[in-house]
Amino acid sequence: MVSGIWALFLPVIIIGGFRSGLFTPTEAGAVAAFYALFVAVVIYRELTFSSLYHVLVNAAKTTSVVMFLVAAAQVSAWLITIAELPMMVSDLLQPLVDSPRLLFIVIMISIMVVGMVMDLTPTVLILTPVLLPLVKEANIDPIYFGVMFIINCSIGLITPPVGNVLNVISGVAKLKFDDAVRGVFPYVVVLMSLLVLFIFIPELIITPLKWIN
Repeated sequence: MVSGIWALFLPVIIIGGFRSGLFTPTEAGAVAAFYALFVAVVIYRELTFSSLYHVLVNAAKTTSVVMFLVAAAQVSAWLITIAELPMMVSDLLQPLVDSPRLLFIVIMISIMVVGMVMDLTPTVLILTPVLLPLVKEANIDPIYFGVMFIINCSIGLITPPVGNVLNVISGVAKLKFDDAVRGVFPYVVVLMSLLVLFIFIPELIITPLKWIN
């Protein structure tokens, strides 16, 4: 129990760091990696300096795969923007403004499809300016929409054909991509079921948000 206290400090450093403003959530990843490396080498002595080279090489390989996927997603985002697909989607969804529930279902399906092939950041940057005005016009709570947007995109990160997180898991655990997909499939089903539940019972998200405020 005592030996595990150093590992338990990791989430405290991550959450406490960006909540207090010491660093951004992105920088928290770098800080956490440095802390984990320090603990493994100096405290636990499970990682020797001789094996550190191989660890860094494997980390570079895994990171390069993810970065290639992110680069491909950025190219896709550029093509989608140039083709003015977001504006076309906006025009197609405009007639559904008078039916908020139907509009929201279609929006969630659209985000799910896009999230399966693009990274979270470009998805948010491209679709939010297009969809948010429609959401407000349909009198849908913008905060509820934002929470559902992120949940939806997060599910897309573990859903084929791209699945950035699946590629990270495959690289770290030395698994085939197909095996990672099969392993995560039950969780994807549960997450999608929760997403459907949140769509039809928005109070499950809106009410706790009111408690926080």
